[in-house]
Amino acid sequence: MIRVRKAVFPVGGMGTRFLPATKAMPKEMLPVVDIPLIQYAVEEARAAGIEEFIFVTGRGKSAIEDHFDHSTELESMLAERGKARELEIVRKWIPGPGQVAYTRQQQPLGLGHAVWCARHLIKDEPFAILLADDLILAKTPCLKQMVQAFNDIGGNMVAVMEVPQEHTSRYGILATGAERGRMVEVTGLVEKPKPSAAPSRLAVIGRYILSADVFRHLEAHERGAGGEIQLTDAMAKLIGRQPFHGYRFDGERFDCGDKVGFLHANIAFALAREDMGPEVRELLKRML
Repeated sequence: MIRVRKAVFPVGGMGTRFLPATKAMPKEMLPVVDIPLIQYAVEEARAAGIEEFIFVTGRGKSAIEDHFDHSTELESMLAERGKARELEIVRKWIPGPGQVAYTRQQQPLGLGHAVWCARHLIKDEPFAILLADDLILAKTPCLKQMVQAFNDIGGNMVAVMEVPQEHTSRYGILATGAERGRMVEVTGLVEKPKPSAAPSRLAVIGRYILSADVFRHLEAHERGAGGEIQLTDAMAKLIGRQPFHGYRFDGERFDCGDKVGFLHANIAFALAREDMGPEVRELLKRML
């Protein structure tokens, strides 16, 4: 089995729900405590053994490219002032030479289209997709959990969690078959179904491991829900032809594409930090 070495990060969205903060700054650079959302995603991918990081960008995203590059002036200043800890912080998570690639999604045609834009960089290998808006707090990073399971069964895999029935219209929803531990067989996928028509309450969240065969179906550029090229629709065409599973990950997911979810993530990640957790806990007690 070919192991998962490459990951795609679709970062071309405009982030209109966070205006005016995102007028001049990519939404993926919004910090949770002191780390940008996209850095959490890259660090999660690296922990899972990913070696090549592919960003599908759009206009106004140059801050992401700068973030994953060395800043000679900043590093020199930190070194001159003896700030060894800060220097280590800005260096340790930067991928090595040749590990990062960028490609443009020139039109906002949906997640499926963004993934299709990376096809020539993926070639014929299985690959991961991480959506930075979905931030997951877990002892073992979510993608690492998935890669370990994928190495046993192969095929295709999506991270899933149960959502309230009334929220099924916000997600891709699984029709399910046999279950084994955290794994559940996928027999069907429906993008944003009405609650009355949802086949289950198991929703796909922003972690995927897919075979390169998905590109053959994305190539047709068929429009789905919302008039966009949906990744869910292309994945559904792989079901029955290849193994396809949902993975119930261990951890808590925060929807950082939503303002309340973003604030929730900041509180949860701050509380989980040894350097500030106790102080933040006392602050919350005083506020409440």
